[in-house]
Amino acid sequence: MYEKTFPNKRFKNTLSFLQKHVSPDQPILDLGVENPFSRIMKENGYKVTNTKGEDLDLDFSSVQESAAEVVTAFEIFEHLIAPFNILTEIKCDKLVASIPLRLWFSPAYRSKTDPWDRHYHEFEPWQFNWLLEKAGWEVKDSAKWTNPVKKIGIRPLLRSFTPRYYIVYAERKTTSERDSK
Repeated sequence: MYEKTFPNKRFKNTLSFLQKHVSPDQPILDLGVENPFSRIMKENGYKVTNTKGEDLDLDFSSVQESAAEVVTAFEIFEHLIAPFNILTEIKCDKLVASIPLRLWFSPAYRSKTDPWDRHYHEFEPWQFNWLLEKAGWEVKDSAKWTNPVKKIGIRPLLRSFTPRYYIVYAERKTTSERDSK
């Protein structure tokens, strides 16, 4: 299915990473409203519930009330002013999250038509790992990939070999692990 949708490389890599770490029998809470990738997860046998469009900087009820075993967040945290807050409120012990990486040759994304569609953060991998650790998570696995575009120019050339996306599988630290740091 994802071969016919844009952006197919990102969806293919994300699904492969998810399948490596999460079994289809583990219920998932996907942060964000239903989207093309949450439909891909369902088509691949995952039981997925999405949040309902609430402001995840202010309203944590979806994660607090969820009985999911895994939370996924694909390109969500960069849109939040304070992603630390929602990360600390997640009740389950497993997280799969991806973010667009900060690119030195490209400014942070900001929609010209939608005032809510903007990136407050574009992380480097170490920054995202640190955020997760501070919020009580331990990164167990990660991957990066590029996002080449079919255009001519310096930026398109740089995109062909500069990683644009970063994905992690993290597990909640135990209380003793958090206290020892």
